Amino acid sequence: MSKESPTIVKCPQCGIPVVWGDVSPYRPFCSKKCQLIDLGEWADEEKRIAGAPDMSDSDGWSEDQ
Repeated sequence: MSKESPTIVKCPQCGIPVVWGDVSPYRPFCSKKCQLIDLGEWADEEKRIAGAPDMSDSDGWSEDQ
């Protein structure tokens, strides 16, 4: 039986290599600190997922007929 090498990913915050497995409880982050920094950036709306514009903001849309 051949043992597969573990999957290694880069911490999205600092870039340190992280083993993707049970040995890395904060994966994909290297530490709780990097995890909390990332969470803070989302909470401050510094990061966001692009999406379709809100229909209520577009011209010509109304619930009133």
